[in-house]
Amino acid sequence: MLAVKTYNNDQNIFRREMRLMGNRFEISVVGNDSVWADNCVDAAVAEINRVEKLLSTFSDDSRINEINRNAGVKPVKVNAEIFRLVERALKISELTFGTFDITYNAIDRNVEPSKIERKSVKFTNYKNVHIDEAKTTVFLTEKGMRIGFGGLSKGYAADRAKYILQLMGVSSGVINAGGDLLTWGLQPDHTPWTIASADPDRESQPFSNINISNMAVATSGNFEKNVTISNKKYMHNVDAKKGFPISVLKSVSIVSPTAELSDAMATPVMTMGVNAGLYLINQLQQLACVIIDDHDRVYTSKEVNYLS
Repeated sequence: MLAVKTYNNDQNIFRREMRLMGNRFEISVVGNDSVWADNCVDAAVAEINRVEKLLSTFSDDSRINEINRNAGVKPVKVNAEIFRLVERALKISELTFGTFDITYNAIDRNVEPSKIERKSVKFTNYKNVHIDEAKTTVFLTEKGMRIGFGGLSKGYAADRAKYILQLMGVSSGVINAGGDLLTWGLQPDHTPWTIASADPDRESQPFSNINISNMAVATSGNFEKNVTISNKKYMHNVDAKKGFPISVLKSVSIVSPTAELSDAMATPVMTMGVNAGLYLINQLQQLACVIIDDHDRVYTSKEVNYLS
């Protein structure tokens, strides 16, 4: 069912909340026809479900599983969509010096992280993913290697849903994908979509309003995603090269033109730390970031001044 927020100019925000891809999604579209809005949201949900199935590592007939099963054996031919996703993921890995990596080695998740041996993560190396554009094939060169798109699938699904909504004539809307936001167009009162960025410990005290119209923002944080193993708390983010939990930063928010890119870049910057993370983001066009460390100090990239 759609929730409706009405404005004086006859434009409404139609909003639906649901659980997709294991996350809370909320899709909002601006318009004046509830039936049309409902159909648009249905189409967006269908597209998100399609992307989830496409990138699944649980379905036996998925192409991603086919790639993983043939690790160290042979290249696997994939469709253009999967090929481009892998290609973009490898470029982000190069950009972040391997901090972002879609490769992994299956390990026992019940094993305490401090006891994970280096050999259990030795196959985490994007350089061992070989792609052939002419043949549209993907080959994992080492047996035991696997790939997964958990680091960007949510963002990619949001981008695809936005594309479908725009095809259906939605000129303005917001997709909230588990807390990551993708927006386009303007609000019904013709003002930009904005977010108030705040310290997670002082959520009622924003330090900056950031214009995110036609942009996407994704946040990676140690303040809410953690697990407890043997009465010890371990943070959500793990350094792929070292195989143990990272700390120092409390949260990183990345603003970029696409949800896929924001989603993919948030955790690497979290891993890289303040200086290296800011240096990287400041070298890139159309990217901005807000970083909060574990002493509640706030750092922003140079682009935040232009987005605020």
